[in-house]
Amino acid sequence: MVRLVSDSELTASSVVANSTMNRERGLSGVNSYARELGFDPAAWLREHGGAAPGWLDLCSGEGRALAEAARVLPAAAELTGVDLVGPVGPAFRIPHPGPRLRLVTAALADWAPERSYHLITCVHGLHYLGDQLGAIARAACWLTPDGRFAAHFDPESVRRPDGSSAARPVVAALRAAGFDYRARRHLLLLDGGRPVRLPFEYAGADPAAGPNWTGQPAVGSYYRCAPPERAES
Repeated sequence: MVRLVSDSELTASSVVANSTMNRERGLSGVNSYARELGFDPAAWLREHGGAAPGWLDLCSGEGRALAEAARVLPAAAELTGVDLVGPVGPAFRIPHPGPRLRLVTAALADWAPERSYHLITCVHGLHYLGDQLGAIARAACWLTPDGRFAAHFDPESVRRPDGSSAARPVVAALRAAGFDYRARRHLLLLDGGRPVRLPFEYAGADPAAGPNWTGQPAVGSYYRCAPPERAES
């Protein structure tokens, strides 16, 4: 039987602490957010974010993409990166006054923003979270009414308590809540911030789940069906 761990135990596991999927990825080019997401975040913000766009990047690694975006976005923009480990390489310098760029070292389960954002991304970051569905639902509430959430998501990492796959009901519930799941890219999208309630209750995580579709070790997230009154509340 799989031994499930709490989120506090999970953050200390070698799989999470040593995750490297997104540490050095830049804004555009071969190894970039634009390539992974299918759109350039800075270009999207220039078109949809108005004079003071906000971008929240979850599991932001070194923050390279945010630092590069800071050079091309309006001075009133606000860019925030949140990562469990935080930057460990040389600090990225902004050569001229520009957007407010803040890199936060925190576990996502324990952190919440003080504002809403036009764009929220999580590039290859959900793979290392325990309560993936909880993180997705919280991010939906942090969006502006016309904002966009974009994250890589592997439905096969979501399991029932008996270990069987919960991929189909989870994807169905996400789509019913307004998300678009693009299986070829493993990309989950939501346009327009809103409260999201999914009919699942987090049971714990398996840090020994093994590699996912990327070939990298990832976390298995276990859920039981929520009681009807809780799912509707």
